[in-house]
Amino acid sequence: MQIRYIDRSTGKIKTESPPAEGLIKFLYGNPLGRATVLPLVKQKFISAWYGRRMDAPASKKNIPDFVESLGIDLGEAQKTLPEFTSFNDFFYRKLKPGARPVASGLVSPGDGRLLAFEQVGDVHQFYVKGQPFTLTDFLQDEALAREFSGAAMLILRLAPNDYHRYHFPYAGIPTASKDIQGAYYSVSPHALVHNFTRVFCENKRKYCCLRTGEKGDMLLAPVGAAMVGTIIDTYEPETPCAAGDEMGYFAFGGSSLVVLVDPKHFTIDADLLQNTRDGLETFVRMGERIGG
Repeated sequence: MQIRYIDRSTGKIKTESPPAEGLIKFLYGNPLGRATVLPLVKQKFISAWYGRRMDAPASKKNIPDFVESLGIDLGEAQKTLPEFTSFNDFFYRKLKPGARPVASGLVSPGDGRLLAFEQVGDVHQFYVKGQPFTLTDFLQDEALAREFSGAAMLILRLAPNDYHRYHFPYAGIPTASKDIQGAYYSVSPHALVHNFTRVFCENKRKYCCLRTGEKGDMLLAPVGAAMVGTIIDTYEPETPCAAGDEMGYFAFGGSSLVVLVDPKHFTIDADLLQNTRDGLETFVRMGERIGG
């Protein structure tokens, strides 16, 4: 299996080679790996331990090789390479003002590879293995799951080389976030193809509702993953926000953001829906229009 996606800016199909790809395939695609090593790797203490290592000043030495091997453009960052105090300080770096222009309409909450579904139930047609995905399992709130049962669903996957702060995709008033404790499975497609539901409904996550007024409520849910020790909110609950305002950030590792919107009020861009039907993620950047 190759991880292939469409770069929306060029229309070209690209292939992703994530760090430790061989290990991820062993953990999730090999019966021996799933039975013996994965139960240990998914535990919180492993990700927490690694997170502490990435917070240590000595971790700065890992930044140059990481930047070079993954082709990261540090010219967008507010800090220069010598100014970072740790690997995590670099990993959840802020960008210079204007580095991500914010379009009108519904915009991408971050940089990453996007899947778009007109209905929540359509996600099982993309990830055909494992148990069906349900909002009740994901949100652990039956009333909220009923409220969003007819929602369109967007899944933004952030790879380790991506900008790891995420933002509000529309203007509104956000509620306080609710934490759901869980495991730390990888969100790599190598893991998701074997059981999407297990990863998204067992991983650590949190969510908040964004009250938009004329467009109804939307739900925003950052999902942690292997080696992601923290999901940090940076917004002020019950305070009006604009599209593109920062919502939070992930510490080291891959991670995802799930967005649920009312399809009666938002129309997801056709190319994103078609790419998903074709079995491909679409690479988008924060602030880029994804619907209207």
